[in-house]
Amino acid sequence: MNLVRTNSENDDFVYLVKQLDAYLKITDGEEHDFYNQYNNIDVLKHVIVAYIDNKPVGCGAFKEFNKNSVEIKRMFTNPDARGNGIASAVLEALEIWTKELQYNTCILETGIRQVEAVSFYKKSKYQIIPNYGQYATMENSLCFEKELI
Repeated sequence: MNLVRTNSENDDFVYLVKQLDAYLKITDGEEHDFYNQYNNIDVLKHVIVAYIDNKPVGCGAFKEFNKNSVEIKRMFTNPDARGNGIASAVLEALEIWTKELQYNTCILETGIRQVEAVSFYKKSKYQIIPNYGQYATMENSLCFEKELI
């Protein structure tokens, strides 16, 4: 596996996000338009793309949330490549990059319908927190936080 630091203009990242959006359109149902408005990728300057045999198979990104925290965005692994530790490697690379930039906390939102994602973030030592910002009143949102040491 090869991990590449890039930004939202990366064609492979755009390709993977299109797959993610197609999946989320199904799982989010009627709420998709609400969530989608907060997933604009052009604001993402810190992106990781994972490759296996030079094929893009996974991605993730972050953006500043406040002076101490970043928000993890656009985590995705191609279904055909799941079970190979790609998401864990991408998330770990994002956390390392976050620390390099002097942030000490990662936060994120995922949907309660994304059962695999919820399990993954718990396994990755993220703690459930009260829903923040635009997700505060969303019953199908679940927010997480991890203090980086």
